[in-house]
Amino acid sequence: MHKTRPRRIHAGLSRPAAIPGHTARLIRWTGIALSLAALMTAATHAQDTFRPPQPVTYTQKYEVYGGINFMNGQAGQNLPKRFDMAGGEVMATDWLTPKYGVAADVRYTAGTTPVLPGGQATSPPVQTRPLVSELAYMGGLQYHWGGNQHVGVNLHALAGAANGDFDHSNPGLASAVFFGTTGLYSNRTSFMGTAGGSLDFNRSARWAVRVSPEIVFEHFGTELREFVYVSGGVLYRFGDR
Repeated sequence: MHKTRPRRIHAGLSRPAAIPGHTARLIRWTGIALSLAALMTAATHAQDTFRPPQPVTYTQKYEVYGGINFMNGQAGQNLPKRFDMAGGEVMATDWLTPKYGVAADVRYTAGTTPVLPGGQATSPPVQTRPLVSELAYMGGLQYHWGGNQHVGVNLHALAGAANGDFDHSNPGLASAVFFGTTGLYSNRTSFMGTAGGSLDFNRSARWAVRVSPEIVFEHFGTELREFVYVSGGVLYRFGDR
């Protein structure tokens, strides 16, 4: 007789069945779709976080701006080199209409400037880079060019005067000797005007971060000269028009 071999039972886990090709592709594409959905959700959340919580309508009647500034200048009629100044600025605007406003501006800048070499022969000698400063006060017009929820653009033109103080580093010499040997302007008040604009990056309906580049015109010497000026700081809008 034919003997039937007993069936052996193997202990342990059996091998998992292979996943069909179409099912594997479905799982793969489902994972990609979920990843894209997560990225889109994160991007939407970041955009909502940047967007101001309240609509920016630019309907406030007043705004006040304060910031730090940078300007290049020339502290003497015949000095061969310009110099850099830094300081602060405050500007207030009354918006009479949605497009036009009147502005008042005060700014202070100071820096050290190269001078003519003759000051080294005086007794005591003059510093090679003495400190000079300017305090300017101006008024003018602002024009609201346009804006949206994120950025507003303004143009402005200001005119007024600047008080130049050029003898901070006077070592005790007579004024005529100090200014004559250094080539610096004497202390005086002269015309100053600006033409420029501003970019307001809105953080809310009332608060914004402002960057404002300008061309500055001054007349401390015998002719009108122009210099580069830029400031950056914080803007606050308030009141209803």
